[in-house]
Amino acid sequence: MEHHRCFYALILTLMSCVHYSLSMERNKDIPTEKLLVLTVATQETDGFHRFMQSANYFKFNVKVLGMGEEWKGGDVGRSIGGGQKVRLLKEAMESLADQEDFVVLFVDSYDLIFAGGPEEILRKFQQTNHKLVFAAEGIIWPDSRLAEKYPSVRNGKRFLNSGGFIGYTRYIQKIVNQWDLHDNDDDQLFYTKIYVDPLQREKLNMTLDHKCEIFQNLNGAVDEVLLKFGKERVRVRNTVYNSLPAIIHGNVNTKIYFNYLANYIPNVWNYEQGCTICDQDMVDLSQLKEFPQVTVGIYIEQPTPFLTEFLERFLSLDYPKDKLNVFVHNSEVYHEKHIQKFWEENKDVFRSFKVVGPEETLTQGEARNMGIDLCRKDLSCDYYFSIDADVMLTNRQTIKLLIEQNRKIIGPLVTRHGKLWSNFWGALSLDGYYARSEDYIDIVQGKRVGVWNIPFMAHIYLIKGHTLRNELKERNVFVLERLDPDMAMCRNARDLGLFMYVTNRHEFGRLISIANYNTSHYNNDLWQIFENPLDWREKYINPNYTRIFTDNILEQPCPDVFWFPVLSEKACDELVEEMENHGSWSGGKHEDKRINGGYETVPTDDIHMKQIDFDKEWLHFIREFISPVTLKVFSGYYTKGYAIMNFVVKYTPNRQAYLRPHHDSSTFTINIALNNKGLDFQGGGCRFHRYNCSIESPRKGWSFMHPGRLTHLHEGLPTTNDIRFVMPWGDPCWSLRKYINFALWIVESAFTVGDAESSLGSSHEVAAIPRYAPS
Repeated sequence: MEHHRCFYALILTLMSCVHYSLSMERNKDIPTEKLLVLTVATQETDGFHRFMQSANYFKFNVKVLGMGEEWKGGDVGRSIGGGQKVRLLKEAMESLADQEDFVVLFVDSYDLIFAGGPEEILRKFQQTNHKLVFAAEGIIWPDSRLAEKYPSVRNGKRFLNSGGFIGYTRYIQKIVNQWDLHDNDDDQLFYTKIYVDPLQREKLNMTLDHKCEIFQNLNGAVDEVLLKFGKERVRVRNTVYNSLPAIIHGNVNTKIYFNYLANYIPNVWNYEQGCTICDQDMVDLSQLKEFPQVTVGIYIEQPTPFLTEFLERFLSLDYPKDKLNVFVHNSEVYHEKHIQKFWEENKDVFRSFKVVGPEETLTQGEARNMGIDLCRKDLSCDYYFSIDADVMLTNRQTIKLLIEQNRKIIGPLVTRHGKLWSNFWGALSLDGYYARSEDYIDIVQGKRVGVWNIPFMAHIYLIKGHTLRNELKERNVFVLERLDPDMAMCRNARDLGLFMYVTNRHEFGRLISIANYNTSHYNNDLWQIFENPLDWREKYINPNYTRIFTDNILEQPCPDVFWFPVLSEKACDELVEEMENHGSWSGGKHEDKRINGGYETVPTDDIHMKQIDFDKEWLHFIREFISPVTLKVFSGYYTKGYAIMNFVVKYTPNRQAYLRPHHDSSTFTINIALNNKGLDFQGGGCRFHRYNCSIESPRKGWSFMHPGRLTHLHEGLPTTNDIRFVMPWGDPCWSLRKYINFALWIVESAFTVGDAESSLGSSHEVAAIPRYAPS
């Protein structure tokens, strides 16, 4: 009896040892050199290069099948699918028949990237305790009738996806050897029918990656995944199963979201390093024998403010002009004078210069097709650079920087000043229009800097000539269904698998607002102070204005009389031109129906700002550019910058040559000279009686500021030749051909303004154009 007990104990011990030995053998890590990645790609598309970039990052051993073959299953630009993949895999497996210990990972390439490395994938594969593992998803395709044949799953995705699977060589060979269909038959249906067969499923030891441990298919699962930023890598986390998938697949209609994820995964951009691939594969222009030839398409499709400045900025781009072929499409009669002038001055500057005007009656799509075709047909055209007239480029290196980035289609980030409006979309809605991506604001605000794969761009971009002659070779790139031209172009590019990029690695410029541009005035840009304040400032404010505050360039030619730059020469000229074009000068009479009471104490020959509908724009100018100076020179005094009446005054020897001595009913007065003495007029000047101080040499665009009431009795010295203009906001004392002045006045309840025509009895600050009090 004791002998039998010992025998049984020995048997149990031996069985335990064998079980432990088998368990250890089963759990032994598979060497990474035993993993082979197989994929199918017939052309080296943008998606394929992205796939290989992620594979190389993790040092996968990748073998590409079908490169150079004609794709028979649909558009090559789309994700490779169909029976051709199974046939190619079947052929490849024949050469691996004697490598039974090999593990083969078969994946798509055009819309797939790796988020984890070989060790992780092999470890997760072994943990399934199966020989063959397919990706899973929550949506059955292509035959929903097979759903009832799928085994039930308590927790996880139930249906097979053929875009990725992993298994031992022998088992993959067994499944693909069953293929006897055609190249255009469906591969997913083929694998599905095998999986839903219980006998086949057991025989092949086959399962699905139900909880997305290895494979993450985005179809039907976009809401499940989030980016997870680590110190060195970026992952996707499935929030439903709390898994970190190692392979991300943008299948079916999730490609745009997949492109967003691929802007980060696996190590494209992170918070610590920023963009890690932006300097890869760049073009070094300094190493080229000559600069590439660029065809430039300039598009003016509606009335556009600051067009002259746009053309000047384009002309100033730092790129050899003999390498630029310029095509301009102008659909606006209003802008013909601007384009004609630019053409006459620069027709011999560029390699070629072609203008198509409004008389051709081309649609926007037709015009853009014409421009892009000029490059497509010219084999010497290396790049096509498209720019709309509402793009103000401030970076002279823009064309060079875009070329150096070496993308098929790339645009610089440009935004509306002070707004989130830009020239790209980070995502699309279900109907193909704008949707905000999770990183849009950070990219626009420069918190994330890099080169970003996006679904839509407009206004400005660079396209390789080779791309136009190959992938985008169809003539009607900008015409598609009912889409606008930009949306049509981007849709065509997406359908062809062409990636579009926007870069914010540099400051490039800005977009201007053109929606409310009124062309009924003589100089219409003057009215853009609200819509495009930065461009208005650059055009109309003296370039030395900021030095008032940084370098203290204020001068004091007479006691408490301050002199500073404020308007540009262009502003001075255009303000006078606007008034002259209006032409309804008052005549300098005491009777004036335009003002309350109909009587002017110290009359001037003038035109009111309200008559040209410029009153609110000028008051805004006062608040933005005069009030800060007031606070500087009259410390502690704050002005609201408001006036009831603003106007330009005209002085001529035979109409009104001077202004008699008087006080201003104001707290302070400013006078802005609008022309140069000696060049535009003779005589003139301003004399302050109390200090016996005269100023007779004003500077164009410079302003005087002095106290108004009591202390600074002054007069406008006679104009001896030509005409002068004054815009009073205070006292038009200058004997100039062209100038402006303004004033503010304050009335306390216990204080009476002697000669002011307005009756004021409030204790609050009141701002108005003063009536002049004669001395």
